[in-house]
Amino acid sequence: MILPRVVACLDVKDGRVVKGTAFRDLTDVGDPVELAVRYEEEGADEIVLLDVSASQEGRHALLETVRRTADVLFIPLTVGGGVKSVIEIDLMLRAGADKVSINTAAVLTPEILTEGAIRFGSQCIVASVDAALEDGIWRCYTHGGHKPTGLEAVGWALECEDRGAGEILLTSIDDDGARSGYALSLLKLVCDRATVPVIASGGAGSSDHLRAAIFEGGASAALLAGILHDGIVSIREIKAELARAGVPVREVR
Repeated sequence: MILPRVVACLDVKDGRVVKGTAFRDLTDVGDPVELAVRYEEEGADEIVLLDVSASQEGRHALLETVRRTADVLFIPLTVGGGVKSVIEIDLMLRAGADKVSINTAAVLTPEILTEGAIRFGSQCIVASVDAALEDGIWRCYTHGGHKPTGLEAVGWALECEDRGAGEILLTSIDDDGARSGYALSLLKLVCDRATVPVIASGGAGSSDHLRAAIFEGGASAALLAGILHDGIVSIREIKAELARAGVPVREVR
């Protein structure tokens, strides 16, 4: 049985972990290596490291940060932000990433998903879909959530799977940092039709939100950021509460 995963997210800007609301108003919360180690010790099943400024400002993801983080982790590491080519996917994997998350480049040149999956295996390719609700329809955004594409998010997520993505990182921009719960309607629309794992992202405020994302939304994993950075709750506590609610999670040692 594949257990639901609790994933800690580190949004990185200029080599530092930041937090914000709806992808804006970013504030510094610490060093990515220190936080990655801390969250692994607390029981995180995976770490996601996203360079949130790379696509927006046209910069490459920070390879040195990836190396430093990968060197100290024993759990899977997903890296994203500004990855524009198969060559850059290769660089991320060689730097120690287990998976590479792709958003902007996938929209601009969808072939990157297929080419990446063929060369490295679909298990290494994560399609990152940032969505916002517009007139009742979920639409995709790129460049760190700043640029609208007009693409319908559910259809695009499914196309990403068809093109070779082995996982979908699905973020509700509207709920990012709000701590009012994941966008269950968006999750269900994607999870009911996708056959690859879907990570719920944007809106985590309590263990009940994770439970709902998994049981009601159909997510294979749930991503946390702000509530961890602020010390409101630990992953150990989240997992204990999930276990009591009947969610089968990996035991924290």
